[in-house]
This record gives sequence, structure tokens and C-alpha cells, in this order.
Amino acid sequence: MTWPIGVAIFFTMWWIVLFAVLPFGVRSQHEESSYVPGTDPGAPVAPGMWRKVLWTTAITIVLFAGLFWVIAMET
Repeated sequence: MTWPIGVAIFFTMWWIVLFAVLPFGVRSQHEESSYVPGTDPGAPVAPGMWRKVLWTTAITIVLFAGLFWVIAMET
């Protein structure tokens, strides 16, 4: 695997994992009973995006390493 292909695969995997990780641990304003006027009751109270970005990166590194290992073993 060339490095540009590797970067493209990692980037694609990262976004897919991000969308899988986004809903974890999110509490809505409705669930917390703390409404901000003018916002949707389903809006998150504290989404914790930096934590999710770090988890996404860690999970993607593990998945990419596994994929890289499988590809390297075939050649």
C-alpha cells in the first residue's frame, strides 16, 4: 500500500468511525431537564467533541493497523 492510499483509507475510516462514536454518552436537554430558550429539546447538553475525536482516532489507528497487517501478510 502506498502512503497516499494509506492516508486516504485512514481518512475515510476515521470519518466512518466518528459517525459511529458520535451518539455515545450524549444527553439531550430533554433528558437533563435543562432547556436553553430557543433551542431544540433534543440538542445535546455537553457533546464532549474532543473526547470523541480522541476515541475516534484511537479506534481508527487500531482498525487501520489491523487492515495494514492483513494487506502486508498477503504480499
